[in-house]
Amino acid sequence: MRLAVVILTLLTSAISPAQPVITSPALQTADLIITHAHVVTMNATREVITDGAVIIRDARIVAVGPSAMAANYNAKKTINAHGDLVVPGMINAHTHASMTVFRGLGDDVPDRLRRFIFPLEKNLIDRELVYWGALLGFIEMVEGGTTTAVDMYYFEDEVARAAKQIGIRGILGESILNFPTPDAPTPYGGIEYAKKFAADWRDDPLITPALAPHAPYSLDAAHLALVAKLSAELDLPVLMHVAEMPDEVATLRKERNQTPVEYLDSVGLLTPRLVAGHCIFVNDSDIALLKARDVGIAHNIVANIKSAKGIAPALKMHDDGLRVGLGTDGPMSGNTLDVIGQLGYVAKLHKLDRKDRNVMPALKVVEMATLGGARALHREKDLGSLEPGKLADIIILDHEGTNMIPLYDVYSALVYAAGPKDVRTTIIHGRVIMEDRKMLTIDVATVKTRMREIAQRITAALAAGLK
Repeated sequence: MRLAVVILTLLTSAISPAQPVITSPALQTADLIITHAHVVTMNATREVITDGAVIIRDARIVAVGPSAMAANYNAKKTINAHGDLVVPGMINAHTHASMTVFRGLGDDVPDRLRRFIFPLEKNLIDRELVYWGALLGFIEMVEGGTTTAVDMYYFEDEVARAAKQIGIRGILGESILNFPTPDAPTPYGGIEYAKKFAADWRDDPLITPALAPHAPYSLDAAHLALVAKLSAELDLPVLMHVAEMPDEVATLRKERNQTPVEYLDSVGLLTPRLVAGHCIFVNDSDIALLKARDVGIAHNIVANIKSAKGIAPALKMHDDGLRVGLGTDGPMSGNTLDVIGQLGYVAKLHKLDRKDRNVMPALKVVEMATLGGARALHREKDLGSLEPGKLADIIILDHEGTNMIPLYDVYSALVYAAGPKDVRTTIIHGRVIMEDRKMLTIDVATVKTRMREIAQRITAALAAGLK
């Protein structure tokens, strides 16, 4: 009987249709996965995913969604965020990183630019100081969650070299002025320097070379027009201080009966390629003109109030639809280089200025620091939010710090509670640059030691009578 059952079973199997073989779908490849994160996407709906994942391949984000999604991918590296905040990298829309070498000097000196900073740079700035100062500045930015820096200074090729070594994204402008500078022995020599710099770095994935005419008052009209022409011909961004100084406004009104914004428009510089730093002294018609020309704006609130110049109408500019990002200015102006440290000032001072606690809400401030900075650079298709297809510039902030508990509203926490030391991990172009507060691309101790040596040299020069 048992033998008959076996024979019947074999015969049944032979005549039954083959059963389908169930296989699990092949895992997709990735380079880096972040899981179990509180993801602040800054996408069009400002979606926040409380247990989310971000999938990265090469330099770009390929997927953002719930953590369960990560099971569909096989990655070389996975970071378990354990509930930490995952946020788009901050964009510093206006700075001078190499000026870390002078940080803390002349902080309370009147007319400091002409009486102190320009002479200091003329006598002391060289390639070595620019390179090491930029290294320290970019380390500070990465440690504070900045992934893109918009920088303008001298020897900008040395700034680019430092940026590449650190791994930070840079829009880097060679300074152009109407007098001899540390890297150009003749007035306006920065133009030729900038052309070579742009040619050498044009195709770099991290570095975007730019032209940096210093200000409306430090170049004549003919050279401003030449910069505008070169910007168009070479397709280069233009970085510039605009409407920052009271005497800048007064002089142009007296000599040309124009505002700085009107003057720049008359010489052809008011274009989408321009990132205008400061814009403190702009009126309603200036704001309308800036919008019509699609100019990017860098709002530097801490530097502006430290210099007692005033509060730029950045809130009105933002609400009127202009492209407004946030900047720290240089470390001789705002002293620190982290954008996160600017956020609370942006919110609180605009509330005070308007005498209205409801204006400049936290969400709007975070938007300026991320997507707003990307828009100011006309890079919102690549930067500023965590969305598939965008470049993987991402920061992870510790949610376990005493200042971050309890966590009810992520935007409120970022603006009113978080600080640069809460940044645990910084990812730029898909590469982990800092992890668990440890820089992975450079020996920080070596840079600090070198900077202290440079500071001793500067101190000795000042003691010897440099004014």
